[in-house]
Amino acid sequence: MSSANTPIILVVEDDAIVRMLIVDVLEELEFKVLEADGSEQALGMLRDSNQHIDLMMTDVGLPNMDGRELAKAARALHPALPILFASGYAESIEVPEGMHVIGKPFSIDQLRDKVTSLLG
Repeated sequence: MSSANTPIILVVEDDAIVRMLIVDVLEELEFKVLEADGSEQALGMLRDSNQHIDLMMTDVGLPNMDGRELAKAARALHPALPILFASGYAESIEVPEGMHVIGKPFSIDQLRDKVTSLLG
């Protein structure tokens, strides 16, 4: 994959260790990854007109503004942005229509397959 065509994924996770692991896996899968430790930092990146983002992967349980609220704000800025929630309670969480969820813990293969399917 040439770097010009490499999908850019924004990972929003307040737990630094979990965020680092997700970022490492996505980078090994040859995606370009942006990191945010919470909703405010993520929204700053989403508002940056010079920054293209192909997919946002967010934890549901974020401080201040939870992942669902962040997703709503992200979709207001980028209506077609694919959004993937990561949650340890995937079977019981309700995600907004047109958004997706992956349960924690997930395997490298599960993450790769989910991200690839969302990016088309």
